[in-house]
Amino acid sequence: MIATQANAAGGCPVAHGGAHHGYEPFDQKNPFPAYAELRREEPVMFDERVGYWVVTRYDDVKAVFDDWETFSSENAQAPVRQRGAAAKRIMEEGGFTAYSGLSARRPPEHTRIRRVAQKAFTPRRYRALEPSIRAHVVSRIEQMLARPERSGDFLMDLAYDVPTVTILTLIGADTAKVDLFKKWSDSRAAMTWGDLSDEEQIPHAHNLVDYWQECLRLVSEAHETERDSLVGDLVRAQRDGDEISDHEIASVVYSLLFAGHETTTTLISNAMRVLLSHPDQWRRLVEDPSRIGPAIDEVLRYSGSIVAWRRKALKDTEVGGVAIPEGAELLLVMGSANRDDVRFSDGESFDIDRENAREHLSFGFGIHYCLGNMLAKLQAKIALEEIVRLMPDVRLQEGSDIGFRENLSFRVPLEVPVTWKEAA
Repeated sequence: MIATQANAAGGCPVAHGGAHHGYEPFDQKNPFPAYAELRREEPVMFDERVGYWVVTRYDDVKAVFDDWETFSSENAQAPVRQRGAAAKRIMEEGGFTAYSGLSARRPPEHTRIRRVAQKAFTPRRYRALEPSIRAHVVSRIEQMLARPERSGDFLMDLAYDVPTVTILTLIGADTAKVDLFKKWSDSRAAMTWGDLSDEEQIPHAHNLVDYWQECLRLVSEAHETERDSLVGDLVRAQRDGDEISDHEIASVVYSLLFAGHETTTTLISNAMRVLLSHPDQWRRLVEDPSRIGPAIDEVLRYSGSIVAWRRKALKDTEVGGVAIPEGAELLLVMGSANRDDVRFSDGESFDIDRENAREHLSFGFGIHYCLGNMLAKLQAKIALEEIVRLMPDVRLQEGSDIGFRENLSFRVPLEVPVTWKEAA
């Protein structure tokens, strides 16, 4: 398949002798120097290791996102590595039929489902959640401050729990099952965007079966009880005549129970990791918390939760002057586009006062722009507001060398170890 794509594009796309400019698809430790070299030397590069055309410049990434008629989202949730026979059997026998809620669907199906789903993502729901989010954040911070050793990990002590409880509350799931939903989400990330052997896939396949069955159960429960939840809203919309099936509602839930907390956990973690790595800018937030909103957009630009997303060409076309054949798959590297100097002056620098930080592509662009972006930013804003208020002297533990999970699309820190001088 890869050779066919290469020939169709008019010659071998790896004529650079197999070099990839330092780019390693699954290595998220520090991909930015490789991104910069790709933007300079080969902004549209075919990577035979994964079978994708890697697109790294801002204008090209944005243009592909915006042209859904040429570049389909149908591969956005497809496993990067094919599922082995054992994993396939487990999932088939377990009745796993989950499909993307929205991100991998195309119009008119995408348009129809998104129109219904948007009714559940209302300012009313966000306002109703805000007091409980803030109370939860304060509680977690106070637990950290009570430790005599005055050290902790923002990822596990705060960011792990808060967004998960928030999305479970929104959906109407059991908030006592945070660890279970996190386990299922880890399996979804590994099975979809990871690089697993057939043997490594087996436990994750079992987890995905359990995950999907829980989504189906939540929809069934919503039909039987009148609960004030997002699932309840979707079921009521169905009853009122909106065209959405139970399977489609369950698929929306399947997506939200992952995307609704994993990326926000990473956003909060990356916000603290990056801000504390720039002590002068952290101090400016402490002195003036009104800067927090713009700072979050700069974090999303500089170190977004999702660094790459996928599309498929539906016809012969071009990207950045490079011929792309019909059927080719593209990896849109937003993590690179967001640092493109053509769009962002001195893009490799972190600056909470950057005027155009909101032009980042971390939530995508076009018809698939992230539906939950406001909730993610709200939670990050609340977290930062309470951290600057309650622990302004927090700092990264000296000598920290933070690792990142290996993944094609998600840049997830493994920890954010911190210390503080005094409890407020």
